[in-house]
Amino acid sequence: MDKVIDFINVNRDRYLDELKALLAIPSISALPEHAADVKRCAEWCADEMRRIGLQNVRLIDTPGNPVVYGDWLGAAGAPTILFYGHYDVQPVDPIDLWESPPFDATIRDGEIYARGSADDKGQVFMHFKAVEAYMKQTGRLPVNIKFILEGEEEVGSAHLDDFVRAHRGELGADVVVISDSPMFARGVPSMCYGLRGLVYFQIDLRGSSTDLHSGSFGGAVANPAMVLSQMLAQMKDRGGRIRIPGFYDDVVPLQDEERKAWASLPFNERKYKKDFGIPKVFGESGYTTLERTWARPTFEINGLLSGFTGEGAKTVLPAVAMAKVSMRLVPNQDPDKIAKLFEEYVREVAPKTVEVKVTRMHGGKPWMASYDNPFIQAAGRAIEKGFGQKPVFTREGGSIPVVSTFQEELGLPSVLFGVGLPDENAHAPNEKLDVGNFHNGIIASAMLYDELSRTR
Repeated sequence: MDKVIDFINVNRDRYLDELKALLAIPSISALPEHAADVKRCAEWCADEMRRIGLQNVRLIDTPGNPVVYGDWLGAAGAPTILFYGHYDVQPVDPIDLWESPPFDATIRDGEIYARGSADDKGQVFMHFKAVEAYMKQTGRLPVNIKFILEGEEEVGSAHLDDFVRAHRGELGADVVVISDSPMFARGVPSMCYGLRGLVYFQIDLRGSSTDLHSGSFGGAVANPAMVLSQMLAQMKDRGGRIRIPGFYDDVVPLQDEERKAWASLPFNERKYKKDFGIPKVFGESGYTTLERTWARPTFEINGLLSGFTGEGAKTVLPAVAMAKVSMRLVPNQDPDKIAKLFEEYVREVAPKTVEVKVTRMHGGKPWMASYDNPFIQAAGRAIEKGFGQKPVFTREGGSIPVVSTFQEELGLPSVLFGVGLPDENAHAPNEKLDVGNFHNGIIASAMLYDELSRTR
């Protein structure tokens, strides 16, 4: 291990230059005009995987963007890791809020700023560099490893489940490793053992065939913007509890032991509010901020569109109104069941004065593992060696639907091995990754392979 770690430390500057080249590719999967860039990024990743010594590297076509596959299977008798990551990124709007160009990676105050730096190119790249260090210094890895990188994670991974099912035979492994999550806080490494699930919808209302003059028609016809606002207001009560009938039926209650463990974590609510410009925290009554974000389900409005929104005034009754809404789910809520309950409730609260269309867009199941399983414990030891202190054990409020897919389709446990930070601005302007965490993450990744080699 000493030779491997020395190699990583000597090549710190080179790693940043190479990462900048990857971050320069605008692989925005949500925008059709960037389809060629997404393909180019897949090819870049494949070339890098070949260069560092992985074998059987290829792009595997899907109905959407290709999956990049590569492996190294020369460690006879050792465990096999299936590493999952994604090479696509979110759009960059609003562009005027970026302090530096989103695809021209810039280092400021120990952070590397660029779209994809934390989510997920930087965290994928640290595993490339860990593999490279082993191959350059020892000619082999202590474990077998299979990489799959997808190009549609940021648009819901619509084709990934089918891909996993179709390639079940060649994706066999002992454990999945995913680096696409944050640490608990700066200087506080963590191991995540739970994720919330997700259901995402679009609601469209139409009240007339065209926009109408608010003087000539106001008071005589329903205003879709007003109706939509009234419908959305009925989704939660004043205490933050969701009013959809049956919504909480399958929720697994928090245990006293877990609540006590979370209460001991170094969470500063005053700093939390200051860092994110929050006047006062709000959520379901009876729960702390960490409990609300990690272990309680939510209903949120993610976007609203209706009527005139330009400068000045325009007295108009909009013909249509639209909202995008999401529900984060916790064990043991089922996305299909929750989706059905939501659709029924929307029809219950919608008046007959408007036409209503409800479109389910995407989602995923919640996931939780026992944090005393040997793979998570091995990962915890690796994080400690990489960052110099023991990790805390946490859950995460976000969703990674493929974790449940790997469990159900391949029967594999997952280890979430993320080194991002909560303030990294993923999906927002000025996304960044801490340079120190990036380098320590490479060392921790190398240590992870060593630790996992001894789990049999």
